[in-house]
Amino acid sequence: MTNINITNFRKDIYDLLEKTIKFNEPINISTKNGNAVVISEEDYNNLMETLYISSIPELKTDIVNGLKEPLNECISEDEVEW
Repeated sequence: MTNINITNFRKDIYDLLEKTIKFNEPINISTKNGNAVVISEEDYNNLMETLYISSIPELKTDIVNGLKEPLNECISEDEVEW
């Protein structure tokens, strides 16, 4: 995570945002009144999807159980019906 004060953020806003978008590197901006974090839209959408999936108890359980299943007991990707 990049840490920067608000003054330097204002000076380099374009380059900092481009790096955040390209490399998904969050920016922690410090001000007198507290801090703010800027993340890419991709990271934001991923975070929202993770929170949504985690809020569905049955789905969360299925995912956790699936992670525990040995790979040799899983079907191949070619056999999955999408």
